[in-house]
Amino acid sequence: MAFHAIEHYVVEQALADTSTTKKHDLGTIIRAVDPDYGVGEFIYLLGVASTAVGSFVTYNMDNGSTTLLAANAIGPVAVAMSANVADQYGWYQIQGKAVGKCLTQFADNGNVYATATAGSIDDAVVAGDRVKRAKGASTTVADSGVADFEIDRPFMDDAVAA
Repeated sequence: MAFHAIEHYVVEQALADTSTTKKHDLGTIIRAVDPDYGVGEFIYLLGVASTAVGSFVTYNMDNGSTTLLAANAIGPVAVAMSANVADQYGWYQIQGKAVGKCLTQFADNGNVYATATAGSIDDAVVAGDRVKRAKGASTTVADSGVADFEIDRPFMDDAVAA
């Protein structure tokens, strides 16, 4: 993916890059466009250990921190645009068509659920672990570990009801 900013905002750090230096205020949100994936929104956050490109995370707006998505998580959800590990800064997608990590074959239009594998999701139903405002947007290529998703500021609330 080759997203580039479309707003009148100086982007000091490319969306697919990670940095040891904070180049934007944490929580900054921009819109960008990719020729294949269209328009998306991205938020600038602090990384966490073991983050890979496509990792799903929950994030904290108080301090811009992230946690790899896991069962029973609560909070807003985003998809890492880089391998943005601990003590580094990077962009995370919060809206649009995104490429994210999944465990197994993922069904097109499938609901998204957190798993015991931190940062990865699946379409197998797990009560209370549904990532709301997210769905599969492609069928996973066998054993690729990634799929396309449609996201619109997704979140987890650990509620059983959809």
